[in-house]
Amino acid sequence: MALRLIVKEGDPVLRKKSRPVKEVNDRIRMILDDMVETMRDAQGVGLAGPQVGILRRLFVVEIPTFDEEGNIIDTTLYELINPEIIEASGEQTEEEGCLSCPGLTGTVTRPSHVKIKGLDRNGNEVVYEGVGLTAKAFCHENDHLDGILYIDKATNVHPVGEDPEEEEEDGE
Repeated sequence: MALRLIVKEGDPVLRKKSRPVKEVNDRIRMILDDMVETMRDAQGVGLAGPQVGILRRLFVVEIPTFDEEGNIIDTTLYELINPEIIEASGEQTEEEGCLSCPGLTGTVTRPSHVKIKGLDRNGNEVVYEGVGLTAKAFCHENDHLDGILYIDKATNVHPVGEDPEEEEEDGE
């Protein structure tokens, strides 16, 4: 496994549509392993192929489970190849960030429940259901595969740690 360079906003690769993976093989599994290592090193929740310069339809998402004190007690790792959202319902509006847009956050509305299908690292079809953070992460990473960044959908994009409402009041 190896850390890969995370492509930043402004690089044209992030705006291109990814092509399907034709064959799940050792090279694809190595890319998935590298993406997981890179995502964890950057303390992200997800990472898509274009974010590491690979225009293929694959992403990884890792969702933490917390105890009552807010400590991470477990994680669930999803690796999806050629993902396709097959159901979406509900609505959630929350802050979002992205490893390709460091230092920024914004408010995005996404489905609160998503069903997604794709292939696992062995080429077997899988279907996952996600709610809350998992649904948001599936949608966010799937958007990357179509050249869409969260900042395209977000309102109130601002530097992390700054309150956009406070800035609006100061500007009046």
